[in-house]
Amino acid sequence: MTSLNGKIAWVTGAGTGIGRAGALALAEAGATVILSGRRIEQLEAVANSIKSAGGKSEIEPLDIADREAVDAVAGRIKQAHGKLDMMINSAGLNTPKRRWRDIDDESWNRVIDVDLTGAFNVSHAALLMMREQRDGLIVNVSSMASQKIGGVSGVAYTTAKTALNAMNESINHENCHLGIRACALCPGEVATEILDLRPVPPSPEDRAKMVQEDDVGRTILFIATMPAHVCLNEIHITPTWNRGYIGAADRNIPRDD
Repeated sequence: MTSLNGKIAWVTGAGTGIGRAGALALAEAGATVILSGRRIEQLEAVANSIKSAGGKSEIEPLDIADREAVDAVAGRIKQAHGKLDMMINSAGLNTPKRRWRDIDDESWNRVIDVDLTGAFNVSHAALLMMREQRDGLIVNVSSMASQKIGGVSGVAYTTAKTALNAMNESINHENCHLGIRACALCPGEVATEILDLRPVPPSPEDRAKMVQEDDVGRTILFIATMPAHVCLNEIHITPTWNRGYIGAADRNIPRDD
């Protein structure tokens, strides 16, 4: 495995789910990981796990929807370390009110504020450092909801993640000549806590067949250890037992197995 010794990685949403898995994987590979998220007790638990494994991390509590707070954290990272090698933006949320018949202004705004505007906030803050140092990697954790319109993810989440992919690719379009790479990482169903917010949460049996947090964490590490001349613009990672495929097949294709 390629070592990330000496690298500085900032991970948002680092207290739970995909962000936690990515932070642990990066720290295991040698990176110093800046852990950001809204709930400090969860960040402390991740930091303790990293320390127990011999890794290095720092805690910077943050709501990425707060632009001034994002800029302040970025400023402290630059002051302490003088650089930022990679930004992994995994902070995100959804709302139980997902369909047009249910959604209200508060639900729409909260999802857009975090999943899209928050992603802009941290990407912009990271780019200010990366453009100056003429190097850097940004990974925006998106979703397969950006690829296919459906009722499960809901109107606000699908809109935010679709726009996020476009924003992410614009980073490559404008900054590739500076050695900056951006990847939109699009997982399908992942067995994380966010599934509990679905109107009908998946069963434990179904969750066991989904992509697991550590699977996505290892994918983040794979992206982070690619050579700087390689840009992985977009990656899809989905369960082999794909409920979207199986549901469509059950409706449209007679099964003999």
